[in-house]
Order: sequence, then C-alpha cells, then structure tokens
Amino acid sequence: MQRIFQWIIADAAYRLPVLLLALLAACSGQPPESPVPPPPQVEVITVTPQTVDDQPEFIGQTEAFRPVEIRPQVSGIIKKIHFTEGRNVKKGDKLYLIDPVPFKAIYLSSKAKVAQSQARLTQAKQDLARVKPLLEKQAVSKKDVDDAEAGMLAARATLEAAQNDLIKAKFDLDNTLITAPVNGRIGRSQFYEGRLVSAQESLLATIDQLDPMYVNVNVPESYLLRRRRELAANKVERPDIFKLRGVMTFSDGSVYPHEGILDFADVTIRPQSGSLQGRFKFPNPEGGMAPGDSYFYPGQFVRVRIKGYIRNNAVLIPQRAVQQGPSGSFVYVIDAQETAQLRPVQASAWRGTEWLIESGLQPGERVVVEGFFRILPGVKVHAVAQQQQENAATEPSVEPAQQVAP
Repeated sequence: MQRIFQWIIADAAYRLPVLLLALLAACSGQPPESPVPPPPQVEVITVTPQTVDDQPEFIGQTEAFRPVEIRPQVSGIIKKIHFTEGRNVKKGDKLYLIDPVPFKAIYLSSKAKVAQSQARLTQAKQDLARVKPLLEKQAVSKKDVDDAEAGMLAARATLEAAQNDLIKAKFDLDNTLITAPVNGRIGRSQFYEGRLVSAQESLLATIDQLDPMYVNVNVPESYLLRRRRELAANKVERPDIFKLRGVMTFSDGSVYPHEGILDFADVTIRPQSGSLQGRFKFPNPEGGMAPGDSYFYPGQFVRVRIKGYIRNNAVLIPQRAVQQGPSGSFVYVIDAQETAQLRPVQASAWRGTEWLIESGLQPGERVVVEGFFRILPGVKVHAVAQQQQENAATEPSVEPAQQVAP
C-alpha cells in the first residue's frame, strides 16, 4: 500500500508542471510554438565515370551454313527414294534413283558407235598406207592419195564425236542415281516415285549444313551513324570489325553456350528497312546429332549481344534514379547548398539494373536514388551516401530491377 501511495505522489509531481504550463498558455491567448521539422533524408550516389563494355543487342535470325539444293541432272521418272525425310545424311548417301533403262540403252549404243568409228579409222589408215607407195611408182594419182588422207581424218573426227557422245551418255547414266553432295539434314521431298522431273529445273529437296550456323542481324542506320560519331570522339573503342563476337539468346531466355564471330557485313543499306545486315558464324557441335537432340534450327529468331566495344568515361546510375516527366527523363541532383534540383538527362540504354546517361550529369555530382516522395525542387534535404546507408541498416532491402533489352 505504501508503494502505491508513493507512485501516486510521484505521478502528480510529474504532471503538475505540465498542467501549469498549459494553464499559462491558455491565459496568455498565444498558441504553443511547433518544433521545426528536420530536412527530409534522401540517399544519394556520386557520379563517377568508368570504363565499361558496350554491348549493343539486336534481333537476328538463324540460317543454315550451306543450304544445298538437290536438282536432277537428267530428265526422267523417279524410280526410288533411298532416304527418310528430315534425317541426317552423309556425303555420298543415295537419295533418288531416276529410271536408268533408257539412259543405259543410250550408253550402250554410244559405246557401239565408238567401236564402229575405231574400226573405220583403222581401215582408213590402212588404205592410206597402201596408196602412198603407189604414188611414188605413179601407179595412182595424187588425188587418190588426197582422198585416202581425207578419209582417215574424217574417220578420226567421227571417232572423237562418238567418244564425246559416250562420255555424255555415261554422265547421264551415272546421274540417274542422285547422291548427297554434303553432310547435313535433308528436308521434305518435293517429288516422289512415279513423278517426272526435269533436268536442272525440278527442286527435289534441300540439305542444310548445320555445323557451323549463321545468324543474320539487321543494324539500323541511325545506330551506325551514332556509333561513327562516338568512335570519332573517342567515346567508344573497338577492335577490327571482323573480330567482334556475338552472344546469342533464344526466345525462352536461354543463352547459347558458344560465342560467334562476325564474318560478313553487307556493303549496301537495305532501303526497305534502312538497316545494314551483318552475319555471325556460330559453331554448332550438335548439328550432326539426330533430330530432337539439337534445338538450334535455321529460321529461329534470336537476340545477339555484340561484344568487343569499350565505352570510355561512361556515366551509369541506378534505374530507379531516373524519373519520367512530360519533357523526358530527369533526375534529382543535390547541390552544394544541400538543395534538391531537378536535372533533365538523356538516358540511352539499360545495362542490367543501371541506365547509361549520355548527357546531363557531370563527374562528382550527387544523384538521389531513394526518397523521391519526400522532396520537391528547391527543398533542403539531408543527403546520405547510399553506401553509408546500406552499412548502417541492419536488414538492407533489395529493390527488384526490371530487365529489358535495349
């Protein structure tokens, strides 16, 4: 009971001065002065130029290294198809058989004509050999000798023509069997057994060589002009153009494990798209595997990130520091008087969780990265370096960054 009385007395002693002050303020008729709020605290980073890799990204489309068209060399009826569509074939594998019977008959006939011409040439040589000695004895006229020489030359020409016909007949007969000229994967057959095909016109099928593979990218003209200005101003450095490398990303976000190299750049800008085409060559060790074991196909749309460019004095700031307004992008900069100032900037590309700033910021300036809702232009602030704030926090929070291709 004694402790309870002591607590009541102490509480009354604490509350009495407060009540007296309130009564005095009420009697004087003046409201109590409110304390001045402290300046809002914001997190800032200091702009520090750095040398970074400049890796632009473009949309590309894959292409077979060598799409080989299979066309017949002779006209005829397809007798047999030796391959299975959509499978891998090796150089020399049988593909089509065109009915060889008429071509074999022509070949045998040409062979017989060659033998006949050889016999006539032999006879012409014998006739000339008999006539020449008789001319010396004046047993025959000079005309008889000339006729014998002409007969021998005609027989020789006939033999050569027959031999050429035999070569052509042998070529046609051999080409009734169509074989694979390269290793690769053959597509659908456009003709089947019993169909008539025309020499050098009918497209029977296509074989795609899949190792290596090409990826074609279209680079806008505006990018080429901007890159030329940056190279001239030494903002960007690069090696020889054909030493640029490419990293390929598929539509599902997976990254191809092998890098490609630029091996061709077109010489003309395409007027339809206003872009210049470049070609990267990627190794494809799985190109010889069975269908279904490799998922690198011709005709795929991919993204190609180009490696080799280096950007000097690059200004990078976190994405959350860049705000969007009616006039474009801007950031909040803290000046020497600890006042927040709105600064327009030109943000050109994303690099992971950061913006690449082309203009608007100078080295050493402080940019607000956290606490935007507490400030307005011209407001005094209490700026805290982001690193210090992270070290002071017991449980630092991580803001998720949105990944978007440039």
